[in-house]
Amino acid sequence: MLKKQNRGIQQFSVLVNLLRDRQLFLEEIRQGVRLENKISSLFVTSSIFFALYGAIIGASHSWAQALSGAIKLPVFYLITLIICFPTLFFFNVLFGSRSSIQQHFVVLLTSVSVISVLLFSLAPVTLFFLITTPDSYQFFKLLNVLIFGITGIFGVKFLYEGMQLLSQQDEVGKKTRTTILRSWLLLYAFVGMQLGWFLRPFFGAPDSKFELFRAVKGNFYLDIIRAISEILGMR
Repeated sequence: MLKKQNRGIQQFSVLVNLLRDRQLFLEEIRQGVRLENKISSLFVTSSIFFALYGAIIGASHSWAQALSGAIKLPVFYLITLIICFPTLFFFNVLFGSRSSIQQHFVVLLTSVSVISVLLFSLAPVTLFFLITTPDSYQFFKLLNVLIFGITGIFGVKFLYEGMQLLSQQDEVGKKTRTTILRSWLLLYAFVGMQLGWFLRPFFGAPDSKFELFRAVKGNFYLDIIRAISEILGMR
């Protein structure tokens, strides 16, 4: 029992070190220090934070949706990472990067972990609006789209800084890799939005029965426009 508790503390200590001194943490990645430990710890802790936030937004519909959200939100971020990771790694290698596949993956995982922590920090705010605006489904959905957008921007910023630090040891092709990274970030965003639309519902419309997955029709952008129109009383 004590060993399990110590292991749990160690898992979270890696994330705490990331938050306290990210420059040192990124420098350790550049030097290849305890990469496997970082991967396992960040994966576990970020999954827990995503699961907690997914449960909160799913609770706006039902307990079944809360359980579904607790599973689907960590899966969403992990699958998005897995889909986009090979593109970034192999293009970087093609244009001069000597960083290992583990180093690339840890940097991406750190950005995802930052997003998970920020979502967890905003969980009380989300829970407050869930309790105080139980009949405003569209408002709650748009609020969370905003929250996901803001946390995503900070995660992307962290990823950009981390990849730039890795590039310092490989000056050949650095400008090209920077261009690739910027293009890849757009790809990551589009893949994430499309995958999120495919895995929906995360919230669940109040007048609908529980659905694990919904038929793929329409798109994310039209749904947001529809939600804004409904809030403004334009429909």
